[in-house]
Amino acid sequence: MIEIKGLCFGYRRKPLLFKDLDLNLSEGHIYGLLGKNGAGKSTLLKNMIGLAYPEKGKVLFNGSNVAGRPVSVLEDVYFLAEELFVPSLTPGQFVTNTGVFYPKFSIADFYQYLKVLDIDPDSVMDKQSFGQQKKTMIAFGLATNTSLLIMDEPTNGLDIPSKVQFRKLIASVLTEDRCIVISTHQVRDLDSLIDTLLILHDREIVVNSTVEEITERITFGVFDNTKNLDVLYEEDGMRGKNAIIKNTNGKFSKIDLELFFNAVTQGNNSLIKILNAAEYE
Repeated sequence: MIEIKGLCFGYRRKPLLFKDLDLNLSEGHIYGLLGKNGAGKSTLLKNMIGLAYPEKGKVLFNGSNVAGRPVSVLEDVYFLAEELFVPSLTPGQFVTNTGVFYPKFSIADFYQYLKVLDIDPDSVMDKQSFGQQKKTMIAFGLATNTSLLIMDEPTNGLDIPSKVQFRKLIASVLTEDRCIVISTHQVRDLDSLIDTLLILHDREIVVNSTVEEITERITFGVFDNTKNLDVLYEEDGMRGKNAIIKNTNGKFSKIDLELFFNAVTQGNNSLIKILNAAEYE
């Protein structure tokens, strides 16, 4: 699906955001891309779809170089940017003008998603609130039925009920032929949705693991006392110590994405080594 080879990218007169970055993304997965502010998450997404051009390396979508923006890529990829610029049209008018660029676009799906997200199909888009605009464009993106769906901070501007509906919709549209990439800094919005976690840190992808692989190797929990535990990382919480420890009993725990992200981005090398180990016993 997506193959990134030796990607180097930086903005003029600034240090490189990525250096020799390699990454492969496959169909049938929902990837969560996390990183600190300024780490380059949005820029990486733009490189994936040919809206940014690397200094070195390349990005392939089903074998085609996205930098050339071929039709075969444009008609099968949808990118929802964090910042929206919507026209003075109703959703129905917008679909008439824009849906034709996506061969697998479904008008029926679009109106169904609008209904689920509680959007008036007769409202004028540039008169909607930011949250309504975001939901309208989410509905459009899902209805394109593209093989690759990329969303940058899609839950920004959504209230709690809308976030719940968003997660349900995303889970419902994933197929074995579709790849979904979601970038966010609101990590708790993804903890029940993604199946594979990507963490961008210090110009490279330091974590590329399924949630199952992570919880197979480490355990998350809240403990009164961690003195006798093999702790990899911990933070003080209201109920005790929020800790990550080695999984020595083979039991799975629910991943704490925020705790895990903090541990990784604070340079926990022991944790990274466990996740990246070729073999784990």
